[in-house]
Amino acid sequence: MHSILIVDDDSTARYGMRRVLEDRYKVLEAASAAAARRLLSAENPQLLLLDIEMPEESGLDFLRELKAAETSPAVIMITAYGSEKIAVEAMKSGAYDYLPKPFEVDELRLVVEKALDHLELAEENQRLKRQLTSEGQFGAMIGATAPMRQLFDLADRVAGADVTVLIQGESGTGKELLAREIHRRSNRGAKPFVALNCAAVPEHLIESELFGYEKGAFTGATSQKRGKCELAHGGTLFLDEVGDMSLATQARLLRVLETRRFERLGGTNSIEVDVRVLSATNKDLAAEIARQTFREDLYYRLRVVVLKCPPLREHKEDIPLLVDEFCAMLAAKHRRDSISVSREAMAMLVAADWKGNVRQLKNLLESAMVVSRDTVIHPEDISQDFLAGHASTAGQEGTSSFLAAGDYREAKRQFEIAYIKGKLREHGGNITRTAAAIGLHRQSLQEKLRELGIQAERE
Repeated sequence: MHSILIVDDDSTARYGMRRVLEDRYKVLEAASAAAARRLLSAENPQLLLLDIEMPEESGLDFLRELKAAETSPAVIMITAYGSEKIAVEAMKSGAYDYLPKPFEVDELRLVVEKALDHLELAEENQRLKRQLTSEGQFGAMIGATAPMRQLFDLADRVAGADVTVLIQGESGTGKELLAREIHRRSNRGAKPFVALNCAAVPEHLIESELFGYEKGAFTGATSQKRGKCELAHGGTLFLDEVGDMSLATQARLLRVLETRRFERLGGTNSIEVDVRVLSATNKDLAAEIARQTFREDLYYRLRVVVLKCPPLREHKEDIPLLVDEFCAMLAAKHRRDSISVSREAMAMLVAADWKGNVRQLKNLLESAMVVSRDTVIHPEDISQDFLAGHASTAGQEGTSSFLAAGDYREAKRQFEIAYIKGKLREHGGNITRTAAAIGLHRQSLQEKLRELGIQAERE
């Protein structure tokens, strides 16, 4: 049974609302915000019916306090007749709806029912998001290994907290995808997500891109332009490769974070802005601080929470999962029949170093799909330049020689020997664990060992 807390200093009003609702809900009462706080802590009601006009503390102030917390109940404001302006302000502050006094019994029942239905839907959405996260998916990002699950879990928890987040990781690890999903799951998700790649904009233009400019601010400024910071008002500003930002721009960005105000280039009017800043870098900012190319005070402003996207080489077990997803995506993009990757080609992909990470994997699969004449990608469809430059050293003996073999079958045999020996070493010679890691049945691996003449030695 849902519980509802009525917060109103008028005992008659509380009695009337309780009589209407108590046949379907557990109804609690409080005559002040202070009493309501005690009941919120003890009873955890799902919905508040909150009067705006109370003598000791206004309902509007109490509403803002509730909505500043990480989790809060749904709130329906009870307003006096003709208080529409205050009701609109309450809605902007996070109230679900409002009821002007006097109201009809059916009207009260309907708005309460709608609010609780909305709350249940929101809870179901959160449950589904948590399920996707636990199953190895966070928006457009995919990964079922421990490093990726840990990243998704932390990002999901951070999404609801309106704090700055610094996302670290090599190029191609999905930093912007992570930022976009954090924004989507936040309470700013319906507002703009505005991205700026600090490394892609020339240094002399980055401030005008970030803060905008007034007409006549410089030669060529023929009209006013709003910057990324202003365009992101109410939403999220994503600063990609923030480590490439000049010291002068860093100083202006720090001021915006501290004051929530800025001026356009050439302007004198101070503009107030409400943005959540997410930033990303592939640089070691601590080292940049030591080199005096990045401000230490800005660093600590940006990194209230740090998320680290692991390189693909640290979660190679996710490669088959990623390959399946990319193959389905690319087949739809190129209007091809469903396409898959052969076992031999998959082994090559798993063995590679992936210096360009997930982005490189996707690009390589797209290239292979375009050149393949079949619905299955085979080793010969994979770029030989890639194989020569990125072959893994997991199985040292024969790993480089298989690329030089003149006969395809001999190259394949040498590769399989090197690959399987390397995987056996990784798992201490345990055939069951090795088979599970490379996607084979135990019996199939044993047969392959006999075929290639490999002895599994336990450590």
